[in-house]
Amino acid sequence: MSVVMAVVIVAVTGLIGAGILVVASRFLAVEVDERVTLVQEALPGANCGACGYAGCADYAGAVVDGAEPNLCVPGGAAVAAEVAAILGVDAGNVAQRKAIVACQGSFDHATNKYDYAGIQTCAANATLHGGSNSCPYGCLGYGDCAAACKFDAIVVRDGLARVNPEKCTGCGACEAACPKRVIWIREVSEKPVVMCANHHRGADTRKECTAGCIGCMKCQKVCPTGAIKVVNNVARIDLDKCTGCRECVNNCPVKAIAIPKVV
Repeated sequence: MSVVMAVVIVAVTGLIGAGILVVASRFLAVEVDERVTLVQEALPGANCGACGYAGCADYAGAVVDGAEPNLCVPGGAAVAAEVAAILGVDAGNVAQRKAIVACQGSFDHATNKYDYAGIQTCAANATLHGGSNSCPYGCLGYGDCAAACKFDAIVVRDGLARVNPEKCTGCGACEAACPKRVIWIREVSEKPVVMCANHHRGADTRKECTAGCIGCMKCQKVCPTGAIKVVNNVARIDLDKCTGCRECVNNCPVKAIAIPKVV
């Protein structure tokens, strides 16, 4: 008899609890704006965080609350237009961005300063004397960037990461994954980039990589707009001043300045 009574009590308790949950779900339910769902469906689902939010769901909610509809980097102009149409607002301008590897230290130009047999990642390799690359500022070539890319836009060839601009969405995952910070997300343009981050003196740079910037200042001298300055032994270009005339590209003795391939 006691067993039956226990079963009855448990059953009644369960029914009461279920009833309370049903009532609570109706009175405490938070209404979801259907536009949030529509916006989230329009987003590519990469959850890359390039928009500045934790993921696509977070960004969808923020857009409905007033965030700009053109912040989805992988989606570009097409997604911005679709999101804007859902909300009935102007999509605004969407600047196309791509990743570039600001390094030319492939096996043709740089060597390894020691044999590395540890964990085969750039992050792990970088912890051992700054990495095995003869250039302490160069690409390590173990592919952390390729592993982070959700769009299969990066491959490592001849010890150097290479970006396929046709697949790259500019999401920034590769940039965040690179321990040497030689991958940059850059607005697509025909303006040149100094493909080097080595801050050593020219003579030392030449020993470490034959394609590295040697800080000779020839680019600085020939630039008609003063857009190039050699700072800490490496040239840097002010893109706001640069007109894309290519004088720096044509006069760099080590060909460390180039126009990134774009599509």
